[in-house]
Amino acid sequence: MLHKLKLLFVGTNVKRQQNYSNLQERTPIAAVAAPKQSLALLDAVALIVGIVIGAGIFQTPAFVAANAGSDINVLLLWLLGGVVSLVGALCYAELATTYPDVGGTYYYLKRAFGRSVAFLFAWARMTVIQTGSIVLLAFVFGDYFSGLWLLGPYSSSIYAAIAIILLTGLNILGLYPGKWTQNWLTAAKILGLLLVVMIGVAANNPTTLPTPTTSTTPTNWGLAMVFVLLSFGGWNEAAYISAEIKNRRRNMVRSLVWSIGIITTIYLLINLAYLRGLGLAGMAKSEAVAASLMDRTVGTSGALFLSILVAICTLGAINATILTGARSNYALGQDFAMFSFMGGWQQQKETPTQALIMQGAIALSLVFLGTITRNGFETMVEYTAPVFWFFFLLSAISLFVLRQRDAQINRPFQVPFYPWIPLLFCIICGYLLYSSLAYTGIGAIAGVLVVGAGIPLLLWNNYRQRSLRE
Repeated sequence: MLHKLKLLFVGTNVKRQQNYSNLQERTPIAAVAAPKQSLALLDAVALIVGIVIGAGIFQTPAFVAANAGSDINVLLLWLLGGVVSLVGALCYAELATTYPDVGGTYYYLKRAFGRSVAFLFAWARMTVIQTGSIVLLAFVFGDYFSGLWLLGPYSSSIYAAIAIILLTGLNILGLYPGKWTQNWLTAAKILGLLLVVMIGVAANNPTTLPTPTTSTTPTNWGLAMVFVLLSFGGWNEAAYISAEIKNRRRNMVRSLVWSIGIITTIYLLINLAYLRGLGLAGMAKSEAVAASLMDRTVGTSGALFLSILVAICTLGAINATILTGARSNYALGQDFAMFSFMGGWQQQKETPTQALIMQGAIALSLVFLGTITRNGFETMVEYTAPVFWFFFLLSAISLFVLRQRDAQINRPFQVPFYPWIPLLFCIICGYLLYSSLAYTGIGAIAGVLVVGAGIPLLLWNNYRQRSLRE
């Protein structure tokens, strides 16, 4: 009996030492149940397009038009947004194909800057970046769906919570239900947006078909690009499916290029429709540019169609963000013992169940925060933007660090015109970081404070590791 107890004690101690060990790679035990390559190229494209095309394209074009100065500038700005996104995607394509890992950016930062920086990123992603993005989209869904069926004074928040619960539950059921739902939602949103394009382009009212015009307000390309790139945000989530995509060396690059090409084309067409249906001045003055277009060209029935389309777009973006967000939580649970409850992978369902549950719980708490501030969408934008662009800048810098540190490693894809393209990406991220701090308020402070709260957790984890070694 004593011998058995001794063996049990030794085995438990070894397991604890293994959990707390300061390794750069995950333990072999964790590899028993791990992600496998289950996503095809079409699945990856649907995820990326689904994340990027959310609610932004229904709101930001008015801000872009107000700062563009002319019709041509509007289209050039959206084209430039696609080019900028492609620059960043080329950098991520090298990282994702060289270091395919379910942790995505978390893993790149860990290799480049160490476990402490990676921990703070994963903490920020879990509590601010990803969950904040989920809630931001959920509030937009709630706002528009409340126009179809109002549930009282807190209707938007109720719908936001319902969307998060249902889509989190769907992904807990497994990867296949999540990815097929995503594929259908993405297909529906593309068809819906193309219909809006056709309605706008086919508008034949002489008062809504102005010749190319210029604005009397000063041109501000910098501010306009802030809103353009906000609408292009999310393509970087491809990094979190790099370990699960089939034929990753080829399909990772192809999925990014195809996705950004599709997104840029749709954005150019939809803005062409806005310009043709409303004109530059009409776009700039509209508080809901898509609704204004549909109301002018179709009538009141257009508002119903638009509400349904926005709901589909936001649901697709929420589902994709939930799916990819849980992957970095899983990676955090694999590396740090205090979050080990998130490090389990359900092999049969091909999904990190505990990581999804944790993400959903945090997102629901942020719904409550947005409810009490009475301004859910704006609060979430301020809450997430500065933290997102700070770590996005670090991920760009990590490419330079890893090129030097891992000079001998095989790189299936290399960024063309290195180091100029990655350097341009760093400059863009730095500018957006500055802009996000300059144009946000109390929400940004809250986001930074939440990230700072991860520092004591990191110190406590390091202290426990040292204690176990002694």
